Amino acid sequence: MDAHLHIRQLAGHGRGPFDFDVLSGRCTTLSGPSGSGKSLLLRMIADLIPSTGDVRIGSMSRDSLSGPAWRRQVTYVAAESGWWADDVLSHFDTCTPSALAPLLVKLRLRTDILTAHVSHLSTGERQRLALLRAIVLGPRFLLLDEPTSGLDEDSTLAVEALLKGLMADGTGLLVVTHSPEQAIRLQGDRVRLCATGLERVSA
Repeated sequence: MDAHLHIRQLAGHGRGPFDFDVLSGRCTTLSGPSGSGKSLLLRMIADLIPSTGDVRIGSMSRDSLSGPAWRRQVTYVAAESGWWADDVLSHFDTCTPSALAPLLVKLRLRTDILTAHVSHLSTGERQRLALLRAIVLGPRFLLLDEPTSGLDEDSTLAVEALLKGLMADGTGLLVVTHSPEQAIRLQGDRVRLCATGLERVSA
């Protein structure tokens, strides 16, 4: 049964139309110059900004769901995510601290970070916690905007290992990255956003 994410004739904000697929259980990396519209593309797919075109998971059209319901299936994680409460734990109301503990270890985060004040977190800590916040929702696809841009090498590799585990469980990924090395490590399809649209990047 087709469970892939299909993007057809997607356009908006002067960008597009875009045509490509994100496969279930695989990673598609998206590169391109700063300002070329990579974040806009992810936000259009997630139905966070107006767009035209056809976006669907298999035969299930985005237009058949409400915005929040679609984003539970196709979850966008910004490079700098928003925080709506002062403490970290309030952002994880669907999970207990004990359930989160193994994931914190995998992401090289201290186990007491859930009791921390958001304003006391480093950029890298906020970035990994925003990713964790999305993962625990159990989406079928993750749209990640430079998920390791604020991380050191060891933390970057830890995030990539976690992403590979998610792919093994069937989650599809669309990852914006400026790192060719990261694209190679994630071992998926590679596309580049340029003035003429999307182009495939050969291995």
